[in-house]
Amino acid sequence: MSGTIRLTAAQAMVKWLSVQLTKEGDRFIDGIWGIFGHGNVAGLGEALQDAGNGFPTWRGQNEQTMAHAAIAYAKGLKRHRAQAVTSSIGPGATNMVTAAALAHVNRLPVLFIPGDVFANRRPDPVLQQVESFEDGTISANDCFKPVVRYFDRITRPEHLLTCLPRALTVMTDPANCGPVCLAFCQDVQAEAYDYPVEFFDPKVWRVRRPEPDSLELAEVVSMIKSASNPVIVCGGGVIYSDAEATLAAFASTHNIPVVETQAGKSALAQAHPMNFGASGVDGSAAANAVSKDADLVIGVGTRFQDFTTGSWTLFEKPGRRLVSINVAAYDAVKHGAIPMVSDAKVALEKISAALGNHRAPAVDAACRTEWLAAVTAHCLPREATQDGRPLDAEVIGAVQRATGEDAIAMCAAGTMPGALKLLWQPSQGGYHMEYGYSCMGYEIAGAMGLKLARPERDVICFVGDGSYMMANSELATAVMRKVPFTVILTDNRGYGCINRLQTLGCGGAPFNNMYADCNVEAQPDIDYVAHAASMGAYAVKAEGIADLEVQISHARGRDIPTVIVIETTAEEGPGFGAAGHWWDVAVPAVSKTEKSRAAYADYLENLTRQRLIN
Repeated sequence: MSGTIRLTAAQAMVKWLSVQLTKEGDRFIDGIWGIFGHGNVAGLGEALQDAGNGFPTWRGQNEQTMAHAAIAYAKGLKRHRAQAVTSSIGPGATNMVTAAALAHVNRLPVLFIPGDVFANRRPDPVLQQVESFEDGTISANDCFKPVVRYFDRITRPEHLLTCLPRALTVMTDPANCGPVCLAFCQDVQAEAYDYPVEFFDPKVWRVRRPEPDSLELAEVVSMIKSASNPVIVCGGGVIYSDAEATLAAFASTHNIPVVETQAGKSALAQAHPMNFGASGVDGSAAANAVSKDADLVIGVGTRFQDFTTGSWTLFEKPGRRLVSINVAAYDAVKHGAIPMVSDAKVALEKISAALGNHRAPAVDAACRTEWLAAVTAHCLPREATQDGRPLDAEVIGAVQRATGEDAIAMCAAGTMPGALKLLWQPSQGGYHMEYGYSCMGYEIAGAMGLKLARPERDVICFVGDGSYMMANSELATAVMRKVPFTVILTDNRGYGCINRLQTLGCGGAPFNNMYADCNVEAQPDIDYVAHAASMGAYAVKAEGIADLEVQISHARGRDIPTVIVIETTAEEGPGFGAAGHWWDVAVPAVSKTEKSRAAYADYLENLTRQRLIN
């Protein structure tokens, strides 16, 4: 049926978004998080109020953290669905820029709709307007341009006819997937336009699966057949491609060990016999052993971040070659890799078919068995540390023992990401880590978004006191919406992870990380239990590891978040054998201390081991 329908631009945007569907018939943009201000309340706010549950709106406490919730939702659903986020102009918009960068680095879809200045410019400068002395077209929203995959400024109502399809095209494109920003001028939101009726016909968005070039396929197959010690590096692209079962079968059929990135961890359950654990800086002894001896490294859906590669000192065998299977050509050619631009699932299926019954030479599985035994032992309760508080490994062990196969461990920054990658033994899909941007403050909001995406799973949020202090207010939102998850808040009285990097890795002295080493008049005594409880969460302090296990079990029956606080040691604690690898963090070339000079000498030695291109 032809014809037009007269709507405001904001009403048209909401109506169009509400009928963009997945192949299962669900909304692809599953509603919007919003904090209203003068840039979006009258236009977009009115349209959202009128839409009701046809396109639901949820109120957050902070623009950045509600965007984190939207990002975690998309990650939890493997990018198959997403959410939108709206704010006023000015500080509301720029608060979201950090979240946009997080989504960009992690290749995750989220739709940012910040209000913008008046397109007609009559009342300029309006409240909160950022003016450029050199460029009259710039607003605060231009800050989004480096950290989104697509940016548009809506200065006329009819711009929706082109910018909205472009936005969803980006968000559903496996290679170009990432955040989109549609800066929506506040006067335009309220302007009327006669939109074509067919513009609002429901549309199904399907995520394509690009197939590999035949020459690239043949080259990779030949390389695998000639390899003596191949290893697969499993990245997040395996999960987004729904290729977990395909990878499991491929590794078993062709006898190739798999090591994991932060984004790829739990694509294979830890129990899978070809899963050798975490790779690189925070890697397992087993994974790093097979990586060190590998003559062919096969990246699948990974961008080879420095933590994965030990800053390119891990894959050190002379003559080793690098293959990168990635849906994005940008990632596939990094570090001189032989590229295979393809969807991960399709690529593995086609390579396997071409390999037939080929199996790589036997891999030494003893190192994997020894590693898993060492992990179990390392995570058991032990004699007290000097300050009487448990190690992070003991906390992880307690959580592992107290949860079931449905548990998802999630985190983002501080000590726990490395410890969890090393020690957490998940079932398939039991791990959610934001470590592309490693954004402190993602954890609480991310746990809420993840639980909304995966209500059938037991979401366990690990957060240190430092990250908790940065962003905790979405606890109140989770209480209001009755979104239950369990927060394990480890209190070591400061930024313990960076303190260890400062003092141990870089040869420095304790400074400005732990509260005890800060320029303050009095040491803080923060009651995290009272704080969390004041927002409505169930909060309790665990008196040791045994009590932690009890409190985790009790949390399962609640319909609101549970926050369990446990004091942990700031000490380094016992080492863990061959686990881990070097990380390139620059050390001062000139120093007054012998400790720092020794660290610089070690740094120079490690630099000689870096292999930046094949």
